[in-house]
Amino acid sequence: MRFLLIAVGRVKEPFLRQGIQEYRKRLQAYGKTEVVEVKEEPFSEPLSETTLDQILEREGQKILAKVPSRSYLVALDRAGKQVSSEALAKRFERLGVRGNSLVVLVIGGPLGLASSVLARADLVLSFSKLTFPHQLMRLIVFEQLYRAMTITACERYHK
Repeated sequence: MRFLLIAVGRVKEPFLRQGIQEYRKRLQAYGKTEVVEVKEEPFSEPLSETTLDQILEREGQKILAKVPSRSYLVALDRAGKQVSSEALAKRFERLGVRGNSLVVLVIGGPLGLASSVLARADLVLSFSKLTFPHQLMRLIVFEQLYRAMTITACERYHK
């Protein structure tokens, strides 16, 4: 299984970069991971609804341009479906059996994701009803990918 994470903006905090690197290193045993960053659109608040939509759409176009065809797209959005770690592992396992070897996960910037990205997604997923900083979500995503792979491999990490 291959995972591609497309994210808006860069991770600035060293402690987050260190955690992300650790989980990416652990994931090497299960497949390849790649990160593609797209530039965050500048904005200042307050934003009108029109300006917000325009910013999201510009970011969305950049995101969708990076999504390979025939990949399974997971958009992370707080209004998405919530699943357990076991259910996520099972979903990835089924995708692999069906020949979907590339899973693309998308994390938006501080304003969220464009409706065009959500519409293209095969799964809109929420990790919690809580709101997390988009930089922290990268670490959470890689930890959950590692957890899913260890569940599938019947390894000890998941409890």
